[in-house]
Amino acid sequence: MPCGNVVMESFFASLKQELTHHNRFVDRDPARSQVFDYIESFYNRQRLHSNLDHRSPEVFESLVRVTN
Repeated sequence: MPCGNVVMESFFASLKQELTHHNRFVDRDPARSQVFDYIESFYNRQRLHSNLDHRSPEVFESLVRVTN
């Protein structure tokens, strides 16, 4: 299992590549809102993760609940 730092570095690399490098934020409020939306709407619900057999975390968790 990867250590926590590797997981966080991977997340922040994805966040930068998929959101922040393409946007210019005027101040913190729009940035905070868009980061929240990225995590809640895209990263955890739609984005496929290779370490989850190319499933989204939401789908992966629902499969784990069914099998337990």
